[in-house]
Amino acid sequence: MPQSNNVLNVEDSVRNRYSSGARERQEDLCCPTSYDPRYLAAIPLEVLERDYGCGDTSRHLRQGETVLDLGSGTGKICFIASQVVGPEGKVIGIDLNDEMLGLARRSAPIVAERVGFSNVEFRKAKIQDLALDLERLELWLNEHPVRTSTDLAELEAFTAEMKRARPLMKDNSVDVVVSNCVLNLVRSEDKRRLFAEIFRVLRRGGRAVISDITCDEMVPAHLQNDSELWSGCISGALREDEFLKAFEEAGFYGISVLERQNKPWRTVEGFEFRSMTVVAYKGKEGHCWDHKQAVIYKGPFKQVVDDDGHVLPRGARVAVCEKTFNIYSREPYRSQFEFVEPVAKPSPEEVRPFPCAKGTLLRHPRETKGEGYRLTSEPSKSVCGPEGGCC
Repeated sequence: MPQSNNVLNVEDSVRNRYSSGARERQEDLCCPTSYDPRYLAAIPLEVLERDYGCGDTSRHLRQGETVLDLGSGTGKICFIASQVVGPEGKVIGIDLNDEMLGLARRSAPIVAERVGFSNVEFRKAKIQDLALDLERLELWLNEHPVRTSTDLAELEAFTAEMKRARPLMKDNSVDVVVSNCVLNLVRSEDKRRLFAEIFRVLRRGGRAVISDITCDEMVPAHLQNDSELWSGCISGALREDEFLKAFEEAGFYGISVLERQNKPWRTVEGFEFRSMTVVAYKGKEGHCWDHKQAVIYKGPFKQVVDDDGHVLPRGARVAVCEKTFNIYSREPYRSQFEFVEPVAKPSPEEVRPFPCAKGTLLRHPRETKGEGYRLTSEPSKSVCGPEGGCC
């Protein structure tokens, strides 16, 4: 990740820039993005004019999901997402900027009336600390001003207890986390914590769909210390491969680039900055148990290696644990594999820990069929002919 910034006050720079952006549209904060016009009709023009993003994460949502939008701004993506997930779904927007939150909250009843249901709410927090309810903290501070070291200790104790007992966003509480051109605004030293928070709030099997500005090279220190470039989504951009690596280090799997801008959005001193949209899944935690299952990688590559070091030769019956088998059975892997279940499901007493070591572990067909498998099938009476097709 980019080096820590010791000169620029990133949070003040971003807060001031986006407070101005809430009051008056700033064209240089926009990366051209197209949205489904069906969903825009219900959104107030004031929201649309003050939206600053670099990708449409809402197109990757499904009906009935609970969605968390990090850095929701004036609420545009939230209001689109609310229509995509429908009345059975829920959308939560998180932002730190009071002006942005104010506009989003004023607009929410208007959108609800136009679409016929209300499923959006907006909360105030830092996106790298989703447990801390800043509005509740501010109310406490009004009654308990911090003037002494004792006051400071009481503040720290209250904050810790609030995050523990009443977190703003609970563990494993949402299906999808989305964000649109916001992660780059977080200080370099807080980015690892940010990705960990995304992972924490997602349910097992959930996913993050993130659009953000990335750079083709590591952003140098002198650009990181430019307040205009930082608040303009430039200086805090991760290098493209480091952006993907950040998801991996947080524990995600199935990390895929959904979209990558071909032409740079901006070029500064030869450094190219472009939008990328990435999807990453949560759910590979836990123990590995052997249920006599196998997967067959269909190609086109001679072999592939997954994030955990499993080597999968094309066409081979590779033994995997039940957890990996289930992961491969879902997106984004499902179309690339054939799945081999045992003829007889092993009893609980027969299930053993699976040696998920790196490399290739082949599954002999008799392991799935069973050593006593002696079936001989009879040929069909009509195998080939004018009225019947061949097998």
